Amino acid sequence: MLTLADRIILSSGWARRFTALVAGAAGALAMAPLNIGPALIIPMSVAVWLLDGSSEARSADGATFFAWPGWGSLRLAFSAGWWLGFGYFLAGFWWLGSAFLMVPEFAWALPLGVVALPAMLAFFPAFGFAVARLLWIPGAGRILALALGLGLSEWLRGTILTGFPWNDLGMALGGTLVTAQIASLMGLHGLTLLAVAIFATPATLADVHPRSGLNWRPTLMAAGAGALIVAFGAARLAHSQVSPVPNVIVRIMQPGILPNDQFRPEYRDQILANYLALSRLDDPQKGVALDDVTILVWPESPFPFILTRDPRAMADIGALLPPKAVLVTGAAREEDSPERGDDPAHVSYFNVIEVIASGGTLLDSYDKIHLVPFGEYLPFESLLRRIGLRNFVSIPGGFEPGARRHNLSLPGLPGVSPLICYEAIFPGAVLSSSGPRPRLLLNVTDDGWFGNTFGPEQHFTQARLRSIEEGLPMIRAAATGISAFIDPYGRVLASLPLGKVGILDNFVPQPIAETLYARYPYAIDLLISGIMMLTLQVVRAWNRNNKG
Repeated sequence: MLTLADRIILSSGWARRFTALVAGAAGALAMAPLNIGPALIIPMSVAVWLLDGSSEARSADGATFFAWPGWGSLRLAFSAGWWLGFGYFLAGFWWLGSAFLMVPEFAWALPLGVVALPAMLAFFPAFGFAVARLLWIPGAGRILALALGLGLSEWLRGTILTGFPWNDLGMALGGTLVTAQIASLMGLHGLTLLAVAIFATPATLADVHPRSGLNWRPTLMAAGAGALIVAFGAARLAHSQVSPVPNVIVRIMQPGILPNDQFRPEYRDQILANYLALSRLDDPQKGVALDDVTILVWPESPFPFILTRDPRAMADIGALLPPKAVLVTGAAREEDSPERGDDPAHVSYFNVIEVIASGGTLLDSYDKIHLVPFGEYLPFESLLRRIGLRNFVSIPGGFEPGARRHNLSLPGLPGVSPLICYEAIFPGAVLSSSGPRPRLLLNVTDDGWFGNTFGPEQHFTQARLRSIEEGLPMIRAAATGISAFIDPYGRVLASLPLGKVGILDNFVPQPIAETLYARYPYAIDLLISGIMMLTLQVVRAWNRNNKG
């Protein structure tokens, strides 16, 4: 009688593809907001069996011959990885459709977001499967081959073509506070290696030996590794103490305005008046008034106009602020660039964070570096505009990227690392490469494009992991939520939920000492990868000698 593993190993054609698709979709349960990490056991175990079945030769009883793969074997592995990845991204990114429905003229392109993007991203796990097949060996060692293959492909997904590490497989561990603490040692990519290895290991329970029966040892070792991760996280949290930065109170204003037809220049006065009125509110729970606030934070791009070129708006904001307070706000900035293009009146636009003092003086600003493809700029612009596509944000020609990352100086908080929108999802890329280490991460975003879906929850969870990796607190202001104060261990000290309108006042936590990951971002990842590769080679040599 064939077991489930045997059926998957021996499957072919559409049955094999459908199995991979469904297993990949089940893996999305491991991501926020559900965060059912062990759900990754399903796609990772099926991945092992699909790769077992990617051999070009099978014996009559279904056992796989572990020979060096030829083209046919790699093709089968690549196909299995594509279908599993397609299912994973299709189930994990369904919420992208909300952005297309937010702007009616883009509704026709909805399939491009919810189907075409997952189809393109699926080439990364397909590549990972092919690499794993090249490294494949009999027994439990093949789990390490899968971890190395998918670890490499996930790193490439976060790097190539500006990168898109959203819902990296490592978030199966990074989505839960206790298991996420190990990111302070190895970052997201280290979590990916561990998550794949741990959650794929139960597949070896199907490797039944005629004499000894089930081999529990690999699974018990994986369970032990998981227990160590939990123990490390629990101990780290239990022995953590966070103190406030003295004499600094921060207020986050969450306006709840969606980027729809109401967010237009003709509604300028209403929108600004709403921001000013919300910012003046007294916090009934903490007894904080605006006069007590040191730093007021507004979310990403809250204005349907160029703020610094609107003297009346700057004056209104200047009049709002107490004498020693500043406003930190998202905005759009325009810059005359006569040297670009044939049009001497060409203007470049930037998505920025601006710091404004009482009286309406601009003190500092940061231009966003990592722009969102299709949202803020159009890749392959000349080609895609021919078929009617443009970027979601209605800026002529889209935004331009900033020149460099740099810290902002705020009252009582020298050295603040600014992060606009999804800049906060890139591990190892949230700090300036020069200058002193900042004391705070500041993330402003507008997730209103995605409504009340899983998207904003996933964005928040990934941003929180940067605090754990770097050992730095985070202030996060989101237009429609989730706004929050996060300590350097990733704990949420105060938050405004998705869809709520209001203000949030809190102290700023002190940073902790540099984490190992902050000092040596890829050291532990390379060490783990090296150990896995060395183990594979040792086991391969041992198998070869035994056969001899």
